[in-house]
Amino acid sequence: MSNSETPSSRTTVIAPPAKVALVGLGNMGRPMGARLIGAGFNVVGFDVAEGMRELFARETGGKIAPSLTTAVEGAQVVITMLPNGAIVREVLNAIRPHLRQDAIIVEMSSSDPIGTREIGEALVAAGFGFVDAPVSGGVKRAIDGSLAIMAGGEGSTIDRVEPLLKAMGRAVFRTGPIGSGHAVKALNNYVSGAGLVAALEAMNVGKTFGVAPEVLVDVLNASTGKNNSTEVKLKQYVISERYDSGFFLGLMAKDIRTAQHLAERLGVPVPLGEKCASLWDAAAEELGDKADHTAINRYLTAPA
Repeated sequence: MSNSETPSSRTTVIAPPAKVALVGLGNMGRPMGARLIGAGFNVVGFDVAEGMRELFARETGGKIAPSLTTAVEGAQVVITMLPNGAIVREVLNAIRPHLRQDAIIVEMSSSDPIGTREIGEALVAAGFGFVDAPVSGGVKRAIDGSLAIMAGGEGSTIDRVEPLLKAMGRAVFRTGPIGSGHAVKALNNYVSGAGLVAALEAMNVGKTFGVAPEVLVDVLNASTGKNNSTEVKLKQYVISERYDSGFFLGLMAKDIRTAQHLAERLGVPVPLGEKCASLWDAAAEELGDKADHTAINRYLTAPA
């Protein structure tokens, strides 16, 4: 038993002012870290980009670490909020020798569910706690702490980190075993991405026929065609031509392809899923991964 571990430390609920290492200080990581700091947690942030570390300190007043290993030393919880599962695996392998023996890893990125299950189970077998807890809601809901969080893992482990999750999200859904959180996140983003494309196509057809886009959106939102995109994206980011919702097109394409690959590995046919994933991949290639995901309208309306 390490110096930082006590017989009860593996069952105690982790509450403020516990030390939390936050790895990944991008558009989502920074406001999520701010919510944890506001709840009283001792947050130490790290990002490979020095500019992101400085921005985190400036925006939140939180502490930053000069290195990954320094960030996680003594942390009761390590949260990862990174671009993809390959980077997550690299980070977790790097920090593993430096973790407390009773540390819990909360993987909040959007990663491959099967890969998450493999690395999560390996960490649990080594004595660590592990929860995959991706989020939905975007930057706006990260800022106000109203994210939807999908938590996969042992119920007792989720119990221990629930105060942290509730500091960042309004709704915490227990999705099942390790990896299920990431499966649900990918499937959610598939439905979201397919809904956005359908809404944009309908809007563009209507516009060509002579129906004002704002009118069509109002009708959709009062009718059975209503979805998240018609409610919070079309007028706000597409019709306005702002295209700045805060979620990258490349990340949406990745999540939709993750859902399609999961279905493929499970032997479940998803003909629409394959077509949708290919469309988003093509848009990301044409517009660039860093384009806002609502900018897919530019791809859909580009001259043939």
